[in-house]
Amino acid sequence: MRELKILVINNYGQFCHLIHRTVRDLDMDTKIVANTTSVEDILEEEPDGIILSGGPSMDRIGLCQEYVESIDRPILGICLGHQLIARTFGGQTGSGEFGGYAEIDVEILEEDDILKGLGPRTSVWASHADEVTVLPEGFLHLARSDVCEVEAMRHPERPIYGVQWHPEVAHTVKGEELFMNFFEVCENY
Repeated sequence: MRELKILVINNYGQFCHLIHRTVRDLDMDTKIVANTTSVEDILEEEPDGIILSGGPSMDRIGLCQEYVESIDRPILGICLGHQLIARTFGGQTGSGEFGGYAEIDVEILEEDDILKGLGPRTSVWASHADEVTVLPEGFLHLARSDVCEVEAMRHPERPIYGVQWHPEVAHTVKGEELFMNFFEVCENY
């Protein structure tokens, strides 16, 4: 696989730099970008893909919804990034019953490109203080758990993916594989 340019959008989550380091360690060209950066400036970077990091709240997502709506590149949303993708396309989010970080057993419902080789079950590190409660209309429901019904999803037509868990954290089994699957989507787009 060639070296791809992957922008990591900073939503002020504690693992943003870990996402960046993981992407870099997988031999990709990567850069952390503030979520207040204009769409034009994002496009000037000529990214092959965009990762929306986790973060503390929807009040601090900057221009992320605009990125999701208007940038024609593969996008991976992690935790808050997953939730804001759902909201952008008409889904709903809310407080989860099980807040805080924990190891979760996730059931892969549909392997899809992003979850290739991860299933039928995988162990992940996730926070469910907030979560997607209603999938956006038409979205593919890719994974669930006993803690959260919508652990992973995909846009029906565009290469836009969301996962509730944190693939960048060492506690997530096959986290690097998820990133490599995303890079493959980016390379083939």
